[in-house]
Amino acid sequence: MTDVNNNNKEEFQKEAPEQEDFAQLFEESLKQPKVGQFIKGKVVNVTSDSVMVDIGYKAEGIVPIREFLDKDGKPVVEVGQELSVMVVRWEDEKGYVMLSKSRADELKTFDELEEAGRTNAKVKGRITRAVNGGFYVDIKGVIAFLPNSQVDLKPVKDPASVEGKEFEFRVIKFSRPKQNVIVSRRVILEEERDTKRKETLERIKEGDEVEGVVKNVTDYGAFIDLGGVDGLVHLSDMSWGKVTNPSQIVKLGDKIKVKVLKYDHVVNKISLGIKQTMPDPWTSVKDKYPAGVKVEGRVTSVAEYGAFVELEPGLEGLVHISEMSWTKVKHPSQKLKSGDRVTVMVLDADPQTRRISLGLKQVESNPWDELAEKYPKGTVVKGVVKNITDFGVFVGITEGVDGLIHISDISWKKVKHPSEVFTKGQEVSATVLNVDRNSQRFSLSTKV
Repeated sequence: MTDVNNNNKEEFQKEAPEQEDFAQLFEESLKQPKVGQFIKGKVVNVTSDSVMVDIGYKAEGIVPIREFLDKDGKPVVEVGQELSVMVVRWEDEKGYVMLSKSRADELKTFDELEEAGRTNAKVKGRITRAVNGGFYVDIKGVIAFLPNSQVDLKPVKDPASVEGKEFEFRVIKFSRPKQNVIVSRRVILEEERDTKRKETLERIKEGDEVEGVVKNVTDYGAFIDLGGVDGLVHLSDMSWGKVTNPSQIVKLGDKIKVKVLKYDHVVNKISLGIKQTMPDPWTSVKDKYPAGVKVEGRVTSVAEYGAFVELEPGLEGLVHISEMSWTKVKHPSQKLKSGDRVTVMVLDADPQTRRISLGLKQVESNPWDELAEKYPKGTVVKGVVKNITDFGVFVGITEGVDGLIHISDISWKKVKHPSEVFTKGQEVSATVLNVDRNSQRFSLSTKV
């Protein structure tokens, strides 16, 4: 009996260590990282194809080197660096634990994006490229979708203008099972615009001079962004001078100073003026441009009745066709054209009617002063018949000056019509009867 007990005791002593080993293995298995688990580790070695990580377990972990390469293909990891990684597979054929840093980062970013969607927080991302219906946005390695309608406050016509740029976004749709993230930049811009608009409307008042940016140019004026709210500068309020098109004064994107002329709080309509930020040149026109003074200006336009000459920005005067030459002018374009620099004389300046009358012939010598001396009564002159009328014949004497042979001064005999005696282009000799400087009449006779 004693021998039997001794044998059982020996068997028990043999089994005890095996049970202890199993318990120890069981405890270690509980500590063993699970697939999909996030753990922290320290880099212990970097090779050409992998990064070895100490994860506090008997087997070391391995992360593929490709997860640490920068845009130039160079590894950005070093021994001693602490990492957050995810277990991908427990022990490969060499006994290593396969890990992933990029997967861990991606899932962490998904957590952050889910939280941002819940709390309406902003997230930063970079627009990588345009795709059908929108753009891809890289947010810490997670690719989100940005619909075209959510890129800006207005449609983006040129994708290159936003590609490669970083912006803030809001998560408007999130699905973890589908790993689908949709973001918006527009909602942030709308919030900023509404905030600016509220601040601007609270601050602005009639009579203020403020700065704004030209947002849109139309045929009738320009819309100016004052900070979340637009105001209109009508064509008539752009300059003290004549303006036919707003693009003569402003261009899209220009930063300009404007004056608030009227602010309707009910409909939030704001009327602005550019010319009102500058002195009205017409208030001092009498002192600056008295009658008789000679000034230089630029021809801005030519009409049937005369030409407009700009004396300074916002101040134009008219040279009537009758004031262009001492001799006859059929059309103003014979003397002036747009863009010409000319010297003119101020004939009259009226600030009430905002009109300045200018003369071009007054700065030139009057040929009629010389004609009376050069062609005294009785002088015989020669010329060519330029025109034949019912009442007489016009003969060219000098440049721009025609003499008239009245039908009664053609012959001592009765003439029914001047064409009985003269033809156009015929050279004739005539006697000077009178040169009237004031009425600018040169009277001739062919009576012999």
